[in-house]
Amino acid sequence: MSVEPSTKPASAAGTVDLGDLTVNRMAFGAMRVTGPGIWGEPADRDSAIAVLRRAVELGVNLIDTAASYGPEVSERLIAEALHPYPDDLVIATKGGLTRPGPGQWQRDCRPETLRKSLEGSLERLRVDRIDLLQLHTVDPAVPLEESVGALAELQREGKIRHVGLSNVDSRQLAAARKIVPIVSVQNRYSVADRHTEGSLEACEREGIAFLPWFPLAVGDLARSTGRLAEIARAKGATAAQIALAWLLRRSPVLAVIPGTSSVEHLEENVAAASVELSEAEFGELSRSAEAYL
Repeated sequence: MSVEPSTKPASAAGTVDLGDLTVNRMAFGAMRVTGPGIWGEPADRDSAIAVLRRAVELGVNLIDTAASYGPEVSERLIAEALHPYPDDLVIATKGGLTRPGPGQWQRDCRPETLRKSLEGSLERLRVDRIDLLQLHTVDPAVPLEESVGALAELQREGKIRHVGLSNVDSRQLAAARKIVPIVSVQNRYSVADRHTEGSLEACEREGIAFLPWFPLAVGDLARSTGRLAEIARAKGATAAQIALAWLLRRSPVLAVIPGTSSVEHLEENVAAASVELSEAEFGELSRSAEAYL
């Protein structure tokens, strides 16, 4: 049993600003439209295309991807499914992680690598400018100032509209903001995993959008049998919907990007925008990260 989606439920969660762009807070992460292990082509290409198109039909107007998803597969599928893009659709991608092989992720945030990655993303997404380019990680072998400086230069060249960061702490965010305006931070965060709370609080203070990755803890929250599941049953929702509803209530600067390769799960996730938690329910889940068990 789950809360059924309405015609455009994504808008029920409200909006968040990415610089001069405004998007619905219920968004979509396009990592899992690729093959197993985020490697290669999807097993069912038609289904992957259907998920992307259905997301837009449901009112999602922010799709998050990365050059490393596939690698390159996710970006190509987005273009195949949605180009020419609706006027209000924002596509965010990332550079800074490379894929030597299946299950392998390698940091490379050198300016020349970021430029090459960006040029590839432009071609695969069939655009002249990336709406939001996020530094996928901080590379310990490359000064953060050099990596962010490279993105600032690409922005000056008109190839990037806005710059974001991923996997950063509040100190790194502050350092990057001295170089270029930062409109978003994407860190791992969920009701069960709040180790980047400091970064979220910094984003709240500065009015920067926060995009939590793994918002369902790699599916663990969807399989909850504890208090999260009890609240879900009482509301006629799923545990995943309650976990997403908690995130949407946690902060007005937060936009959630759950990913899936299933239209059914997509519709379930997007419908979480219509789920309302009481003050008591939100407080109970907020007090204990173990409440989802």
